[in-house]
Amino acid sequence: MQQPKIVFLGTGGDSIVVGKQIRGSGGIIVQVDDSQFHIDPGPGALVKAAEYGVNLRNNIAVLCSHNHHLHCNDINAVIDAMSVGGLDVRGVFVGNNAVVNGTEKETPYLTNFHRQCVERVISIEAGQKVGINNVEIKATPTKHTDEQCIGFRILTPSFILGYTSDTGYSKDLVEAFKGVDLLILNVKHPIDTKDEFNLCTHDAARIVDEVKPKLVIITHYGIKMVESDVLSQTRFIQKETQIQTIAAKDGMVINPVSYAVNLRQKTLNLFN
Repeated sequence: MQQPKIVFLGTGGDSIVVGKQIRGSGGIIVQVDDSQFHIDPGPGALVKAAEYGVNLRNNIAVLCSHNHHLHCNDINAVIDAMSVGGLDVRGVFVGNNAVVNGTEKETPYLTNFHRQCVERVISIEAGQKVGINNVEIKATPTKHTDEQCIGFRILTPSFILGYTSDTGYSKDLVEAFKGVDLLILNVKHPIDTKDEFNLCTHDAARIVDEVKPKLVIITHYGIKMVESDVLSQTRFIQKETQIQTIAAKDGMVINPVSYAVNLRQKTLNLFN
């Protein structure tokens, strides 16, 4: 049985960073026992998976938080890879209503063909749960321009993972993530940037201080965040909250159960 593992296939968070591929945008891989979950596969997911040694055939579920292309652009390509173009129908797709069914203004990102390549397609909204193998996934609330956007609280036998997706600060979000071991925050902006629908470093620190997870990882950086030095922004969060905080880097791999001092040092050394 494999050790739990989280792999970052990209950390880009706006059209400039992703458009120039300053940072990748392939999503996040979560491996638990013999189950592999792919969260928010954006542009380049297949390329980044190959680059970082991730076999998408091992996916049993694709999770998509909302219908912005940085999060859902490659859902069909990933499903195609995991099912060999539908020859091996397998796995589950879990997404918010906009991705699965579209809106008045947008067609669904999930194609009719690729719906047939998985065993189940599940549309989920904040507060609802779904069980996949021995893992429970609960959709969490957000405050974002896609009003149906969700985050994920993932309960596994060995750890609880929270993923905020794109969101501004809200009390509902804080309550949804209390008790998680590891919290992944999409932090688009540096400290004190005003954006009602995306986190800046200051608001991220506020959430961390109120949730009090054991470990925090920030990702999904916009261009101003990159130019402001991601590591210094990370240190601000850790200093303000006294909770271990890591800045994700493309290709970073972390064991969510055994994040000892040597892991922290190895991760921080990536930025030296």
